[in-house]
Amino acid sequence: MAKLSNAATRDIETVIHPYTNLATHREVGPFVLERGEGVHVWDTQGNQYIEGLAGLWCTSLGYNNRELIDAATEQMHKLPYTHIFGGKSHDPAIELSEKLKELAPMEVSKILFACSGSEANDSQVKLMWYYNNAIGRPEKKKIISRIKGYHGVTVASASMTGLPANHADWDLPLPQILHTDCPHHYRFAEDGETEQEFSTRLAESLEKMILEEGPETVCAFIAEPVMGAGGVIFPPETYFAKIQAVLKKYDIMFIADEVICGFGRLGEWFGSQAYDIVPDTMSVAKALTSAYMPVSAVMIPEVMYQAMLDESRKIGTFGHGHTYAAHPVGAVVALKTIDIYERDNIVGHAKTLGATFERRVKALNDHPLVGEGRAKGMLGGVELVADKATKKPFDPKMLVGAKANGFIQDEGLILRNMGDTIGICPPLIITEDDLNTLFDRLETALDKTEQWVVSEGLR
Repeated sequence: MAKLSNAATRDIETVIHPYTNLATHREVGPFVLERGEGVHVWDTQGNQYIEGLAGLWCTSLGYNNRELIDAATEQMHKLPYTHIFGGKSHDPAIELSEKLKELAPMEVSKILFACSGSEANDSQVKLMWYYNNAIGRPEKKKIISRIKGYHGVTVASASMTGLPANHADWDLPLPQILHTDCPHHYRFAEDGETEQEFSTRLAESLEKMILEEGPETVCAFIAEPVMGAGGVIFPPETYFAKIQAVLKKYDIMFIADEVICGFGRLGEWFGSQAYDIVPDTMSVAKALTSAYMPVSAVMIPEVMYQAMLDESRKIGTFGHGHTYAAHPVGAVVALKTIDIYERDNIVGHAKTLGATFERRVKALNDHPLVGEGRAKGMLGGVELVADKATKKPFDPKMLVGAKANGFIQDEGLILRNMGDTIGICPPLIITEDDLNTLFDRLETALDKTEQWVVSEGLR
């Protein structure tokens, strides 16, 4: 077979790209990155960009962090791989488990490791079913997620994800997975409805769903503190307090999906702390290793662990696990990442710089294209609309968000559009100067998008 001429052609002929229009990709080809340093990355043409989404919400310590690289290299020389099946273990897995228990915003008994947020949330579903079987409640199996929530792409986690493209023609969601209202006040509040009133209505809607399904059939509710891939949607005032009251009333566990919000993104160690959530179980991934290694974890309460013990006595084993779970190289990178977070006060830096971040995002509300700029800590979303007064969205077929993303990239900035919402999530190590440069470039790109919108007669 003849060697293809360049990276773009080779990519088109060999690689399947997630969340990509595969037909369009054959025409335009890939955007190929070559190297990274700090908050910057370079493409194969030598062009420099600020990586304003931290990869996929994950490279909190930026690129080419030598301490993480050295930690991985040292462990590769010492013990590059071993597993924890059949009672085997190793020091990095034990130490990381202890550290996660120490940091967790709730009481945690044990840690179950996996390799991705999708796997962690998939395990959450299995554990909820397993737990209720163990304690004699085989009918209590339904899990409630939310419209626009994002929890991954494996069969169970994709079912919990509340986005149409993750279900269409995949034969999803599974029948045990339900979806309640999206808590986006800007989009879904009734005329004149305050955030607190909106939260009350959503809590009442959740309770109505539980009662209609039968509380004895509903085992868990899963939520991101801030919705990420669904459009960077922040909860309205009193939302989680009211939701948690409903769950407690009907003995329904709260699963916190901290895959994006965990490890400082909102100016607290966990998003749950930013919104006074006290979850029963929690999933973490992404920034756990600053994405340098694929590591995820599920934090398990004592009551669930005791049920798992009973099942092991009955069945003879705990029939779940992954070959690469608690991988020793991944575990030491996670430990070094957490060490850097603590030593350099990365969470405090995110909280302090978050004031500038939030100010710059909210200033974009004055732009003629922006319906809502929303932010907390170092996480933000900018929603583009056809009419600011009526909140009328653009026709999705016009791909305005994608066009804006192209202008953003032309300005030397990498962000991500979810439909017509632009997500902003820079590495937490970013300086105030670089942060302001990020927003200056974004503003220029939005001006160019506005010119294009007008020229195309889209408003």
